[in-house]
Amino acid sequence: MGRVEQIWVYPVRSLAGTAVTDAEVTGHGLAGDRAWTVLGDDDRVLRAKDEPGIADVPGTGDPGVDAGSLAAVLGRAVRLVPTPEEATVAPVHLVSRGAIERAAQGEVPEGCSADDPRANLVLTLDGDERTWVGRELRVGEAVLEVTRTPKHCLGVYADVRRAGRISVGDPVLL
Repeated sequence: MGRVEQIWVYPVRSLAGTAVTDAEVTGHGLAGDRAWTVLGDDDRVLRAKDEPGIADVPGTGDPGVDAGSLAAVLGRAVRLVPTPEEATVAPVHLVSRGAIERAAQGEVPEGCSADDPRANLVLTLDGDERTWVGRELRVGEAVLEVTRTPKHCLGVYADVRRAGRISVGDPVLL
């Protein structure tokens, strides 16, 4: 058995997240997570991998405030649009404390970055989370099914099988 160590919500895709003590897990992931997508003046989606400066901009979830903050950083106008539900594939990103510690020591899976994993949940749970693919995790009141590993970051992605509330300190059962 493990525990929920941290919970992060990223209101705007590619922007910095906010640590919270609890969250509601819905069928589409954590409530309010990645609810907004940033578009440039050419209507192209802006991503942190293409615009590295935006990953440090705190996302509030208020499209006017966030667009203003981004415009100040980028030096050009942007707008935020609601993220379409169909864009939310494997909506919960999990990472273990062990993976973060191994990455800090230089043990990083091929194709991954040891930088901020941008995960929703940091878990203290034994083992390599890449072996969790195809298994269910009970996290607080929620049940998640681990579906795949990310291409360029630590952790695993999961779908929601049962919605519910989760809190820092909640038990995690694999």
